Amino acid sequence: MRAVVISAYGVLPEVREVAEPAVADGSVVLKVEATGLCRSDWHGWMGHDSDIVLPHVPGHELAGTIAAVGAGVSGWAVGDRVTTPFICACGACEQCLEGNQQVCPNQLQPGFNYWGSFAEYVAVPYAEVNLVRLPDDMDFATAAGLGCRFATSFRAVHQVGQVVAGERVAVFGCGGVGLSAVMIAAALGAEVIAIDTNSEALQLAREYGAVHAIHASADTVAQIHDLGGAHVTIDALGSNDVVQQALQALRPRGRHVQIGLLPSGVNLDVGRLIGQELTWLGSHGMPAHAYPEMLDLVATGNLNPQQLITRTITLEETPAALADLTNGTPAGVTVIAP
Repeated sequence: MRAVVISAYGVLPEVREVAEPAVADGSVVLKVEATGLCRSDWHGWMGHDSDIVLPHVPGHELAGTIAAVGAGVSGWAVGDRVTTPFICACGACEQCLEGNQQVCPNQLQPGFNYWGSFAEYVAVPYAEVNLVRLPDDMDFATAAGLGCRFATSFRAVHQVGQVVAGERVAVFGCGGVGLSAVMIAAALGAEVIAIDTNSEALQLAREYGAVHAIHASADTVAQIHDLGGAHVTIDALGSNDVVQQALQALRPRGRHVQIGLLPSGVNLDVGRLIGQELTWLGSHGMPAHAYPEMLDLVATGNLNPQQLITRTITLEETPAALADLTNGTPAGVTVIAP
């Protein structure tokens, strides 16, 4: 099969022929119909993830059709249209049995622990726990974005951040995760403030429900407080500077939700956390069993993840697009059609 292969960190990958994944017991192999290009893939390419072993095929946001079913997998057949969370949980540990598959200690992640979806085929382990059946009327490009950015934002905003109507939510970073968070928070009735350095991304944020769009600067925190301060802040980028601004922008007893990865760590003003009774919340993906509520909201038109897709590229165009993330995240979501 054709795949995007990373041979050295930070060096432009190449598209070449590699062996197709074998179907193991308990797993399935998917024909990849669409896969998203995400900043997490860039972190992996840059060597920020210790799980990656070179050579490596990235890609973790995916949708496709089942091409092969391993022994022990019931309820699924060749040809089924599916997606999967980027966290493939084991289904048998204490966390999984409690429904917290997103923090499974035995989790496997395509594109990180093993070869991912920037390819014509990809394996999905622990298939019965992690496969999500797609509605017949949902296209693969839309479904691919659900596995990481949109589902991650849905759980972060709705289930972890517990945003409710009337609250003021400041979303820092309007890439795919941030724009998803804007759309979801707005659908929940929040007054959304979008912050980014990219004017095009801020325009999209307004289209997706942001009431206020702030071009990131030294005055960002002051501008948010001029609006009354934020009940909830979300770092959808992953930056120490953003974290500091997000915490300073909160009202007393506000909640900060961290989605963006922080490979270089972060410094926290713990005194402010204590004195203002602020809450720091981490959010990491969403388990397959939690998808139905999100899919129902998509089906009814309350959420429109398909609007986030601004570009579709081929496998051959993917190495350059991955490298371009070094210069910043383009507006909207990029989907790869292998």
